[in-house]
Amino acid sequence: MAPAYAEAFPDGLGDRPVDRALVTAFAELVRAAGPAPVADIGSGPGHVTARLDALGVPVFGVDVSPVMVALARQAHPGLRFHVGSMTALDLPDETLGGVLALFSIIHVPDAHLPGVFAEFHRVLVPGGHVLLCFQTADEDDRMHLAERFGQEISLDYYWRTPETVAGLLTAAGLDVQARVRLEPPADAKRPRAFLLARKPEQPR
Repeated sequence: MAPAYAEAFPDGLGDRPVDRALVTAFAELVRAAGPAPVADIGSGPGHVTARLDALGVPVFGVDVSPVMVALARQAHPGLRFHVGSMTALDLPDETLGGVLALFSIIHVPDAHLPGVFAEFHRVLVPGGHVLLCFQTADEDDRMHLAERFGQEISLDYYWRTPETVAGLLTAAGLDVQARVRLEPPADAKRPRAFLLARKPEQPR
């Protein structure tokens, strides 16, 4: 369903100025911290990766779907995208200045999410930042879809509260610095949450 998804969501941030402002603030933070690159995890068609590049951030995209990666390479031939899983990033320790994950942790099962955040901590340089965005709910929940965009699928969505995700970030050794909850726009049903976290300069 990747081509249909890319057509339905031509820009990962759409016409949402607050979302764009938060991504711009993240870009400013990682630029100020140094030259280490940012990984856009779950980069999909690559539109947000391209936005970070336009903001002067050295960035590359990672997505678990080979078709999504192919679409991103076609749409943004000047940028780097590769297939990979956030549960086991093919990256050396302490090489990233930032990790961006917009609407991608919603497909990670509860049992795997602590390991994902441990991976983010591993690949970040001290002082590096993480920005997450995810659809949220008043309590943790799961939804299963068997069809989308006319395709038969088997896909789980995990709706988590900001408090749940913040607790897992903290447990992974990342300091939560900001939480923003935004009400759903007219074309969406669920609120979304942004969490900004930072890897401490000194190990604990």
